[in-house]
Amino acid sequence: MYAQNNFFITSNKMQKKKQTCNILYCFLRIAVIAGIIILFLPGLNPARITTLINRNLSLFTTGVSYGQLTTGLGKAFRKGWIEESTMHICMISGLLCCLGITIQGIAACATLGKHRLQRIGNKGILSGSLFSLFGIIGIFCSYQKLLTTSKPEKVNPSLPITFYLISFLTLAIIITAAAILILDEKADPAEPLEIEPKYKLFLIALPFIALAILFGYLPLLGWRYAFFDYKAGDILSMDNFVGFKWFAYLVKNEATRNDTFRVMKNTLGMSGLGIATSWVSMAFAVFLNEIKNSKYRRFVQTFTTVPNFISWVLIFAVALSIFSADGFVSNLMTQTGQWESGKNLLMGNNDVWLQMCLWGTWKGVGWGAILYITAISGIDQQLYEAAEVDGAGRFQKMWNITIPELLPTYCVLLLLSIGNILSNGLDQYLVFENSVNSSAIQVLDLYVYKLGVAKGLIPLTTAIGMLKSVVSIILVLAANKIAKAVRGENII
Repeated sequence: MYAQNNFFITSNKMQKKKQTCNILYCFLRIAVIAGIIILFLPGLNPARITTLINRNLSLFTTGVSYGQLTTGLGKAFRKGWIEESTMHICMISGLLCCLGITIQGIAACATLGKHRLQRIGNKGILSGSLFSLFGIIGIFCSYQKLLTTSKPEKVNPSLPITFYLISFLTLAIIITAAAILILDEKADPAEPLEIEPKYKLFLIALPFIALAILFGYLPLLGWRYAFFDYKAGDILSMDNFVGFKWFAYLVKNEATRNDTFRVMKNTLGMSGLGIATSWVSMAFAVFLNEIKNSKYRRFVQTFTTVPNFISWVLIFAVALSIFSADGFVSNLMTQTGQWESGKNLLMGNNDVWLQMCLWGTWKGVGWGAILYITAISGIDQQLYEAAEVDGAGRFQKMWNITIPELLPTYCVLLLLSIGNILSNGLDQYLVFENSVNSSAIQVLDLYVYKLGVAKGLIPLTTAIGMLKSVVSIILVLAANKIAKAVRGENII
């Protein structure tokens, strides 16, 4: 009886230790995620030890770009107020923090594994936090060196409050990881290094989630520029906060309103032509699939796909050699007596939309067909065999089997096209633009580019970009509703 009671007591202690360790592991993962967020948010940069450092600089940028770190320190270096060695220490320290947080992130994923892998992940988090600790110490040392400058009023050394935040976070991680190593039982060396099955899909998707956050959602912080009177090089503060001024400007300013209307007409017109001709890639894929000679089929597919990888600058050079006033077409027409003199077919304001649609179709038809060829390869071959038995010919099989099977793929791509109806890009229209066709060829992205880069109206272009995103989301949701009503199922 005593041995049995002893066994139960031991078992309960082990269970409590395990529960405690699981709680501590959850805290570690949350703390690591917080560290990763600090890494990329400029407002949380602990290495901004002087106000001369751009406040839009993140810890990650501090650690990987010495040039951006010292952009505003040129005069301070020339006057001898700041030693370059101080900023070298700051950058290296920032890099150590970045390295430490990266190691922690990788190790935190390992803690989702079984017991042995979990302990290895915990040791990795502990190691990464030590790198971060050395980085924090280095940042503090560089700050101390700044305090000894001869012109503190010019340099304005300051230790941001986020320095204390990341210091506390790092120490908490070290203490927690050490506590887990003490409390947790040693793992069986024979245990395989495996991830828990329920976490495998999550870890597979994690890199894509991270990329989406970094390149999709994090840049949305730039939307704040729409609410400030901002010029390149300025600092955002409540002093230049203007609220919805630039949104109202789009509506109240007559010139801007007219330009916006003209640009939207061009954008919707060209996007509409692109959507109307989106079936060309599907039709090309269907007919390409019917080519029986495999060598010829591969040649045609390769030949039509290559233009997708050619720069629009080179395409314009080709167009110029063919359709300019001294190009191939003009020379041919003048020599045959059809024209009295050469004509520049690229100049003109009448058929610009059609020209851009044709050039875009020529460039993308082969690339777009690849998706449909992939979908065709997934069609059950028994359907074709059954159709042959019933006496169906080649075109009947294409019309009754291939095309219906491709419609779901076409609907998905159509939905994406509708969502991007306001995003035509700018490179194609930028190279083909000239003084004659400027009013007809200027699409929204090109208009925003000229406003933001050429005229420096960054807040206005940001406001336009925000409205474009909202409209695109509404269009995608509307297209999805239509797909639900027509096909009986959602696309997204």
